[in-house]
Amino acid sequence: MPDPVIIATWPFGMTAVRKGLALLEAGKAALDAAILGAQAVEDDPEVGSVGYGGIANAVGVVQLDACVMDGKTLGCGGVAGVENVRHVAALARRVMEETPHVLLVGEGARLFALEQGFRLDTLHTPESIAEWEKSRPRAGREGRDLAPEGTFPSDSHDTVTVLALDQTGSLAGVCTTSGLAHKRHGRVGDSPLIGAGLYVDDHAGAGGGTGVGEEIVRVCGSMVLVEAMRAGKSPQEACELAIARVNAAAVRRGVHPARVAFIALDPKGRTGAACTKGAKFEYAVGRKGKSELHTARETG
Repeated sequence: MPDPVIIATWPFGMTAVRKGLALLEAGKAALDAAILGAQAVEDDPEVGSVGYGGIANAVGVVQLDACVMDGKTLGCGGVAGVENVRHVAALARRVMEETPHVLLVGEGARLFALEQGFRLDTLHTPESIAEWEKSRPRAGREGRDLAPEGTFPSDSHDTVTVLALDQTGSLAGVCTTSGLAHKRHGRVGDSPLIGAGLYVDDHAGAGGGTGVGEEIVRVCGSMVLVEAMRAGKSPQEACELAIARVNAAAVRRGVHPARVAFIALDPKGRTGAACTKGAKFEYAVGRKGKSELHTARETG
């Protein structure tokens, strides 16, 4: 069996990697490690695009999205547009394990959280409120989804995606976010959608995305890269293929590719990452007791 490996998006993914790697090396399951790592980021108020302290939407409400997937069984679950629940990755796991459904949204997801014993909590911090007020669009632009050039009014959309390989050779993944700052109330991106923000299959590999979710959804990004690994491509080649799909879709629409990045992990423990030009994407990898930050290859 390969050594345990864990990979996560962005520099704050180091928090997830360190937490998760300790569990993997203690023999715990990949899904447990990925969720614990993601939850550590959800709890960090310094991360303004995930969980507690996430930047609010156009009407000042923090709405969270998340999904999880178990590569051994293909079990999966997601929640979207959830208010007042901090640990939405864990809530997505409950959807997977305690219901016959894959996705719960809005008030239904929040009621399910209460049924499952999750507490309601404010997701605002004084700092996040101040940042929202400072950066919110003016002159009636609140709630606008896309600016004229295809870019969002705020660049705050740094999802944490965590992929893990455990000592049994099984894969799992988590994707969790507060989404685009100042997004329209009720907007949902790629993060809670299986096949878009996350896909995991022990027979092929695990993949996840971060960035402007609409662009990832448009090409089913994570499914594309996992299927590329199933066809024999390395994790790096698969990520570059997914980015090429994002770039091609932008060309067809006559817009500049938005900031998007992908990470991948295969059953052998090999990793990969790629991003669109100018994304300046960094990601964390943990293996053999060591966690390191890497810079992804830009693909244009």
